[in-house]
Amino acid sequence: MRVLVVSAPMVGHVFPLVPLAAALRDAGHEVLLATGGGGLAVERAGLPVRDVAPGFDLGRIALPIMLRHPLIARAELAGTAGTRGAGLLFGALNDQLTDRVVALATEWRPDLVLHEPFAVAGAVAAARLGVPAVRQENALFDGRDLVRATTDRLGGTLRRRGLTELPPPAAALAVAPPSVTHQDGWPMRYASYVGGGELPDWLREPGARPRVLVSRSTLTGPGDEGPMPAVVAAAAQVDAEFVLVRPDRRSARALPGNVRVVDWIPLDAALPASAALVHHGGAGSVLGALVAGLPQLATVGAGDRRHNAELVARRGAGLALRPRDITAETLTRLVTDADLRTAAGQVSREIAAMPAPAELVPRLAALV
Repeated sequence: MRVLVVSAPMVGHVFPLVPLAAALRDAGHEVLLATGGGGLAVERAGLPVRDVAPGFDLGRIALPIMLRHPLIARAELAGTAGTRGAGLLFGALNDQLTDRVVALATEWRPDLVLHEPFAVAGAVAAARLGVPAVRQENALFDGRDLVRATTDRLGGTLRRRGLTELPPPAAALAVAPPSVTHQDGWPMRYASYVGGGELPDWLREPGARPRVLVSRSTLTGPGDEGPMPAVVAAAAQVDAEFVLVRPDRRSARALPGNVRVVDWIPLDAALPASAALVHHGGAGSVLGALVAGLPQLATVGAGDRRHNAELVARRGAGLALRPRDITAETLTRLVTDADLRTAAGQVSREIAAMPAPAELVPRLAALV
């Protein structure tokens, strides 16, 4: 069968779709990814990609929305807007994407459309062609809520395509471990393409001291402050080795002796030899650390980051802190607290027991 995979034009949205897309390809199905912007980096994964968002600029879409809805914008930057801000932003984005995605689907004629919650343009295309649509989660919200918030802003777009509402998907794929949060759908083990890069040999084995990887968001803009400056400020007082992954210039200046720097690396390959992960609270980072069974420190922040970090802390698998609250004491607890490591290991085993993406391929083919 032919499968069109549709994602919002951002790295963090499209990379988690790659393992299932690759499994479909490896099973003999024809796959085409539709995305744009930074998401076009997925071409390095060896899958065919079509740009459906030429000239994409997130700020150009977000700024007018924030100016028109200042209270929601303030809540979004604090991470307390729920799905309201995301619905406005991704509703406007899908309003732009839908015509191009429908045109691509009409030309390519897929038998099935796989889309992530913030790419409901894929569901619109599936409805227009009369083929099954499948929603694959790539975040820690319930995708039904995300789709509803986005679709609420697409009345005109739906009517233009002859639809009064978006039909329910033929299936949904849930990647969140149930002990962390509930998602609707068939369970599927979380995996993600990590974007290439070379892993230095010294990151393949544990070091003399516990190693803490420190990463940041792939996005830049208001509310995208990450943990790196605070970690660098406290690192010298912690008995651990810290590795900054793709640091910004400010974080990479005047580093203590126990802080090292690397460029883009396959983070999932570096996690097994590490003791913990400190990150900005993105869903991919949260799930990556849980897969590896590592304690994590996730900073609360804009968008879904507060939600994600608080889920981790509630499960007992890590810490949820504002960047300014990261201290030598909290970093020491991250690498020494046995309860954090035990809970992270429990979630890792829970994820490992979920079906791998390749195991879902026959179920998807049966929908056609």
